[in-house]
Amino acid sequence: MDHSLEATTVDTAKELGLLPEEFDKIKEILGRTPNFNELSIYSVMWSEHCSYKNSIVWLKTLPKDGPHMLVKAGEENAGLVDIGEGLACAFKIESHNHPSALEPYQGAATGVGGINRDIFTMGARPIAQLNSLRFGKADSERTKWLLKGVTKGIGDYGNSFGIPTVGGEVYFDPCYEQNPLVNAFSAGILHTEKDKMISAKSGGPGNPVFIIGSYTGKDGIAGAAFASKDLTEASADDIPSVQVGDPFQEKKLLEATMELAQTGAIVGMQDMGAAGITCSTSEMSAAAGLGMEIHLDKVPTRQDDMQPWEILLSESQERMLAVIEKGREAEVLAIFDKWDLPCAEIGHVIDEDRLSYYWHGELYAETPADPLVLGGGAPVYYREHKEPAYYQEYKAFDINSIEVPEDLQAVAKQLMGHPNIASKRFVYEQYDSMVGTVNMSTNRPTDAAVVNLKDTNRALAMTVDCNARYVHADPKQGAMIAVAEAARNIVVSGGIPSAITNCLNFGNPYNPEVYWQFVNAIKGMGEACEKFQTPVTGGNVSFYNQTVLKDKTEPVFPTPTIGMIGIIEDKKYITPMGFAEKGDLIYMIGENRNDISSSQYLVEVHGVNASSTPFFSLEEEYANQEQIKMLIRKGLLASAHDVSEGGLFVALMESAMAGNLGFDITSDSAIRRDAYLFGESQSRVVVSVNPDNEDAFIDLMMLNGVEFDLLGHVTKGSIRIDDIDWGHVDEYKSIYDNSLGEIMTK
Repeated sequence: MDHSLEATTVDTAKELGLLPEEFDKIKEILGRTPNFNELSIYSVMWSEHCSYKNSIVWLKTLPKDGPHMLVKAGEENAGLVDIGEGLACAFKIESHNHPSALEPYQGAATGVGGINRDIFTMGARPIAQLNSLRFGKADSERTKWLLKGVTKGIGDYGNSFGIPTVGGEVYFDPCYEQNPLVNAFSAGILHTEKDKMISAKSGGPGNPVFIIGSYTGKDGIAGAAFASKDLTEASADDIPSVQVGDPFQEKKLLEATMELAQTGAIVGMQDMGAAGITCSTSEMSAAAGLGMEIHLDKVPTRQDDMQPWEILLSESQERMLAVIEKGREAEVLAIFDKWDLPCAEIGHVIDEDRLSYYWHGELYAETPADPLVLGGGAPVYYREHKEPAYYQEYKAFDINSIEVPEDLQAVAKQLMGHPNIASKRFVYEQYDSMVGTVNMSTNRPTDAAVVNLKDTNRALAMTVDCNARYVHADPKQGAMIAVAEAARNIVVSGGIPSAITNCLNFGNPYNPEVYWQFVNAIKGMGEACEKFQTPVTGGNVSFYNQTVLKDKTEPVFPTPTIGMIGIIEDKKYITPMGFAEKGDLIYMIGENRNDISSSQYLVEVHGVNASSTPFFSLEEEYANQEQIKMLIRKGLLASAHDVSEGGLFVALMESAMAGNLGFDITSDSAIRRDAYLFGESQSRVVVSVNPDNEDAFIDLMMLNGVEFDLLGHVTKGSIRIDDIDWGHVDEYKSIYDNSLGEIMTK
């Protein structure tokens, strides 16, 4: 007898990561004790990665409605927003942290593949990718190994798949030493007049169910459960939980799916990601209030010895589940035969809430679909949370405890070479940013990536943002800043913020202090999204981002990464970050403050990690962004660039380097020079204005009471501050361009 058909015990449940009370609930749902196959299904579907059981109560508080929404969070594989002229944008961000920690190349590559499938299973063609990456100390051997593997995985997969990586962010901090964060973002375009969005719901009892794409193998088995537990010294034993990607197979799958979508034969389709067949069958069924009968022996496999539970749980990549209109099977088979892709009918839809999995005619597992999924009968927990001990210590930081260094030029050069500020060219040169010819930010860099919308006068702006140090200092305020900075990057590039997707990277939710960080980050995020009218379209929660070494547990900084898209209604509004011409006037929009809290300067130069967030006012931020929108639409700005890591000096230098020019400014004597140059108080934007537009610029600025200040003017290449020669832009550019590469290749 197959032992997988025998009744299980609570000890088996614990081994599979289920709680005793969850085992009892499963028995109650089934009316009997589950066998191993059934318990394995529940173990992955009730893992945090699939069920969001420890986060859903707070995720539901995030705003879902906005002026451009077509598909709200949780309704389909990804969010969908109207971007005008008959176009819609599907976009989403997800994590692949734990797989990348163990096998960085495949972990990152399959993260890229998975997020792209979420887009094209909706009938949208992917056009651009971004990524948000976090690693440990830049000069550690582990970081070098991880960064090289992750970036090669992203580059190889994205380049081969044919979608440009148009932007992103890379941060380094010791808290990510053992547990890196790899968050992948993808956006795609759907023509609403000629393309039909593909739903992730099944439908039509009797309709056949197809598995399409790659063969099913043993790679990635129980990957969802693996992503829902701590990384430990024994995690390397979970290498089979890491999936293996094939970008060329995915490219064929994309084209076959686009062709199939045009036939109208698809009833519903879903990417086969976390938990594989188990997840796609249950979620598609539960969404439609129907069930399925699936014959696992009909699934095309790579290995001949695969067991039923392995086929159920495999997370082999480049696979999708599709429900097809009955009678149109031949059309589907012909398309996939043309593209030389496996395609097999493995079951059919039934008119009841039941998932039945067969193996050579014998029933191996059976369970209702609805109790497996988010919003159905999956567990929902209200976890204890309490303020961490460090929080009040950080709030008590006093700027007066820090002395101003004598040699600020040396500080400036030190910061320009810091891995969190310096150019990430060592990373992005491995990516093809121009494949597909949609990237408009290559020759004229902008704060957000700008993507061309062909055959229209519109463009799409997109960005990923999060300063996790700020979130650690104050989760609510830090998450608000993450949303605000994403919106600011969109706005200064010429766009109107539209909607966000989020990737919520936190430690163990059973730790009350970690959960407090999570709860407050959600509150801050929700408040900021309401203000900017940027609803949350979806994303993912990644808990258990921490490392357990012996008896010590180290969570990563709370990192709620924000992926935001914005609409540029007319390409003439695209505003570069680089200074345009010698003699242009340099203005600051926003207010400089005596503030060095949580700045890279405070951490790097003074070694102080315990400080509050930099100054931030949501009302001030919103007013400043509205002002910049007006200035851009009046054609009054030659350039615009937000002030972020490294403060005003770094912002000025980045604008200078992007335009191959320099600057001459006068500081504010009422503010400490280190705070003026390197502080990171929020809601500030450096703009340059042609002298012919100065009167119109000042007139418009005076209308709304937004703070602004003339800093100086653009030079041919010299850097002067307070009439003191600070050298030439080329000195700083050399440091900025080469520092990270030098660290990585030592």
